[in-house]
Amino acid sequence: MRWDGQRADGGTQQALLGLDGLVRSVRSPEFAGVTFHEVRARSVLNRVPGESRMAFNWTVNPYRGCSHSCVYCLAGETPILLGDGRTKALSELAAGDEIYGTGAGRYVKTKVLAHWRTVKPAYRVRLADGTELVASGDHRFLAAQGWTYVTDLVPGDRLTGTGRFASPPPETPGYRAGYLHGMGRRLALGQAGALDRTARYLADAPEVTEHDDDWRKGFLAGVFDADGGCVHGAVRVASANPAVIDAVSLALKHFGFPFDLADAGSGVRVVRLDGGLAEQLRFLHTTGPATAHKLSLDGLSVEGGEAVVSVEPAGTRELYDITTGTGDFIANGVVSHNCFARNTHTYLEFDAGHDFDTQVVVKINAPEVLAAQLRRPSWQREHVAMGTNTDPYQRAEGRYQLMPGIIRALAGSGTPFSILTKGTTMSRDLPLLRQVANEVDVSVAVSIALLDRDLHRSVEPGTPSPQARLELVRRVRDAGLRCGVLIAPILPGLTDSTEQLDDLIAAIADAGATSATPLALHLRPGAREWYAQWLAREHPGLVPRYRELYGRGSYVGGRYQRLLAARVGPLLRRHGFGRDEEPPRAIPEPREPDPAPRPEQMKLL
Repeated sequence: MRWDGQRADGGTQQALLGLDGLVRSVRSPEFAGVTFHEVRARSVLNRVPGESRMAFNWTVNPYRGCSHSCVYCLAGETPILLGDGRTKALSELAAGDEIYGTGAGRYVKTKVLAHWRTVKPAYRVRLADGTELVASGDHRFLAAQGWTYVTDLVPGDRLTGTGRFASPPPETPGYRAGYLHGMGRRLALGQAGALDRTARYLADAPEVTEHDDDWRKGFLAGVFDADGGCVHGAVRVASANPAVIDAVSLALKHFGFPFDLADAGSGVRVVRLDGGLAEQLRFLHTTGPATAHKLSLDGLSVEGGEAVVSVEPAGTRELYDITTGTGDFIANGVVSHNCFARNTHTYLEFDAGHDFDTQVVVKINAPEVLAAQLRRPSWQREHVAMGTNTDPYQRAEGRYQLMPGIIRALAGSGTPFSILTKGTTMSRDLPLLRQVANEVDVSVAVSIALLDRDLHRSVEPGTPSPQARLELVRRVRDAGLRCGVLIAPILPGLTDSTEQLDDLIAAIADAGATSATPLALHLRPGAREWYAQWLAREHPGLVPRYRELYGRGSYVGGRYQRLLAARVGPLLRRHGFGRDEEPPRAIPEPREPDPAPRPEQMKLL
């Protein structure tokens, strides 16, 4: 094996952008088709997001696959709100552009940190105000109930944001003529952008007499550049010329803008736009003034929202995403989430399917970094779960041997921990686990989904066989440790018959497992598309049933859950697994589904 064959600092391979601490990228005949990206991590102990349904708060992942978050989100034509109040198509954004995001419930300016694209299945989201957003299923919008995946949205959900963006005006002859009329003789009051535009228009001054919509838009933009501004978040135009005030009022009324008139003294009258932020932005985008920076959203509260009317498949599309300093941005008037964990996988444009299996990030200094983090006075020795995202005992652990150091660091600090795995490599560490179990609480769980060898090779290629995992359960129990089994994922129509479950639970009991916890297949966006492709190819007759069971959600319907529970319950009791047994600590405790982002099931494909 040529583990030193591709050093990032040796000139043979460029360090992958965004992968901090990259030491080298390695390929080996032992792992055909797999690239290991060895990094020196700065942090290994990770807090679980507060909205997660997991029954623990901390995880350690020495190996990272895909982040399973919002990777590629929106169609390229989606308008994004810039820091100067204008909009730009998502496909045209670039790193460094200033845009609006949110912070502490208010709009704040942020920078685009990264920008990329892909091709994948998309959905069309329609809102009550006519807004349309084309996004991938694993994209999230800020709804009234919190961040919600596109495929989990239902009619009636309200998406938070500024309201629909208007289309920018074309620079037709009518628009140019209206703009020049609005600027009039007040060029000395204009700012640089307005002066540049006026000079450009005057160089080819059009002769237009008809006051059409384009003319009216240009007129309002010119008046705003010359006599307008934004005071306390409200657009206003002030003038001592009654003809200007009358013309502005007529143009605003023509486009349906709500406004009021007020006297400012000394013969000056003020036209003030009503309707809040949505109307301010509609005015700005409809008219397209040169001095758009006069309108600032900084510090305004994030509120309001439009109801979802429908979410429908939109075919396979070229989609784009960005990463920002605030972790979100405003897409066609809706607060839109971007991926927060891309530096581990998706920052490198890895995907949630094939790349998860072939591009593995290895934190080669994980034991040392973890030990340092656990020595901090602030560490409260809370339970740490491993294997809930990526398997710590995947095949590469046989070469890197990171887990012994991690186990010693946790036990040495007095930190209880649990391990969930499919990997028989854990057998190597059983003597160590038995030793540290005398110092801290140690819980082990093995995931076993089925017994059929052919189906196993189809749905879980590259993992140890079910029989090998049953033998691992025996070895864990022989070492004197508790060992639960996660019966997951149970595949509707493939592994959920009474006979199949009875045989599997009997084998689990015979191996000596201390508990057995069934869990039906969870199809999170991203994994959903990959599983759907496999199902359509291998078992096309089941596709209609899955559509009925899952709809647009990630979890199987409640009716199926109840039927499965009624089927499995007697089987568990028959084989000695009672209701009062303790479930594996690495498994989320059952709760009612909530609208917040849901935890990711261990990778199926």
